[in-house]
Amino acid sequence: MSGALEAALPPARVRDLGRQPYEPVWRAMQRFTDGRDGDCPDEIWLVEHDPVFTLGQSGRTEHILDAGDIPVLHVDRGGQVTYHGPGQLVAYPLLDLRRLKIGVREYVHRIEQAVIDALAEWNIEAARRDGAPGVYVAGAKVAALGIRVRRGCTFHGLAFNVAMDLEPFARINPCGYAGMAVASVADLGGPSGLDAAKPVLMEQMARQLGLTLQPGDGLPDLAAAA
Repeated sequence: MSGALEAALPPARVRDLGRQPYEPVWRAMQRFTDGRDGDCPDEIWLVEHDPVFTLGQSGRTEHILDAGDIPVLHVDRGGQVTYHGPGQLVAYPLLDLRRLKIGVREYVHRIEQAVIDALAEWNIEAARRDGAPGVYVAGAKVAALGIRVRRGCTFHGLAFNVAMDLEPFARINPCGYAGMAVASVADLGGPSGLDAAKPVLMEQMARQLGLTLQPGDGLPDLAAAA
């Protein structure tokens, strides 16, 4: 991408939150989205969560087969149940879709394409599946999407299984599908850690969303209260 073209693209601050419990980050996303106006710069938060199952707004508890010692949170994203844990790269794009002139369906398509293109960098062939948002390799889900759009602005986002213990997925019906296979990038011949995966995914997300990425300073307010 030429320097002149890149300079013309809207900026987005990228904040790397490191490893964090789920709820404080969720509450911070809500506060960020509720408090932003038309001039607020877009951001993308990257995080690795402590183990947790999350149920979306329409989530049904029968899809949690045996949570065991892993906590369960009911949250305000779309979709059913999923698992977050160490070795999973979670990206939360906090974007003003109206300003970017991107519709919700197109936004989902572009996020999926960014993951597909990132996997292609590691010679892993991936695809979408009709009626089941996310990205799949040989039928196994390697990335899940669960988003929320409020006043044209996105929060929640993408969970990308990079190098993780997949056992907790056997305790649920992933995304509401009994017996759905899941995969981890490291087991498919890709990178074995998040640090190697982050720049590749961010480059592809920037390309798909038409953004110039800038490093964000510091962490958001991660107080747990809403």
